[in-house]
Amino acid sequence: MNQFQYLRPTKQQAAIEALARTPNAQFIAGGTNLLDLMKRGVLEPPRLIDINRLPLGKIERDNGRLRIGALALNGAVAEDKQVLERQPLLAQALNAGASAQLRNMATVGGNMLQRTRCSYFYDTAMPCNKREPGSGCGALEGYNRMHAIFGFSDKCIAVHPSDMSVALVALDATVLISGPKGDRRLPFADLHRLPGDTPQKDTNLEPGELITAVEIPDGPFTKNVHYLKVRERASYAFALVSVAAALSLDGNTIKDARLAMGGVAHKPWRLAEAEKSLIGKPATEATFRQAADIAMQGAKAFKHNSYKLRMAPNSIIQALKNAASVA
Repeated sequence: MNQFQYLRPTKQQAAIEALARTPNAQFIAGGTNLLDLMKRGVLEPPRLIDINRLPLGKIERDNGRLRIGALALNGAVAEDKQVLERQPLLAQALNAGASAQLRNMATVGGNMLQRTRCSYFYDTAMPCNKREPGSGCGALEGYNRMHAIFGFSDKCIAVHPSDMSVALVALDATVLISGPKGDRRLPFADLHRLPGDTPQKDTNLEPGELITAVEIPDGPFTKNVHYLKVRERASYAFALVSVAAALSLDGNTIKDARLAMGGVAHKPWRLAEAEKSLIGKPATEATFRQAADIAMQGAKAFKHNSYKLRMAPNSIIQALKNAASVA
């Protein structure tokens, strides 16, 4: 691991200024992803700015929105009474995301910004445009079993690893950001990027910006929700495919719906057209199959991940059935 300078500011503006002064500096909170990247030589920041002393850990509800501070721990959020009552889909996704030990260290802000677990990204001996722009994508012709079926480019086919983010994009969350140019709000759906020609850019954050909180609007999705995560082993692992499903039902009729997928794209993948297809329909397996067919339009597999073309629609159907309590 390279040598680095370590700072621990107590003021938000001081943290932002410290980041802005040093190219390639990094904020650190829980460190559950960043330290792994540093140990492997994927990242070598000359300065770490520890933000754990900043007052960004609150979970509170105000004006019809649940606000969760960026330093709130994943475990605390998953167990919070307000989250369980008003946003149970988020709690389910967090509990599916990692072991209790990791949930009690990882922060909400860090969870959003974790890097892909693509093995070519982690192996500094292999080509990776995300790690070293212009070097190539080893996964394109390599072992790509975990990789994308939507939104990829010839520069990168990696997937985003966060379970929490799949739930947040489904729930129309908003990210609160502070930076050298002041404060701003960004729809969660616009936080992460598709790879295009710049796969090294995971998000639309500007240089020096700090995520301070995420807000989720109150909604009707307090009961009929399910987060389904398909993984290679029963113990905690990253998703092959995951689905966040939320329904608002009037009897057996779907009044509103939210759907998103993980493990299939470079960003959490919202299924807006499939959602629209559900509204006004009966909560039946036939309805869910139609939505799954719509969701899979445009999907394309590579040599080793063609199974996702079957697993993904089946997972959508099962998540919707579980949310609606359909046998």
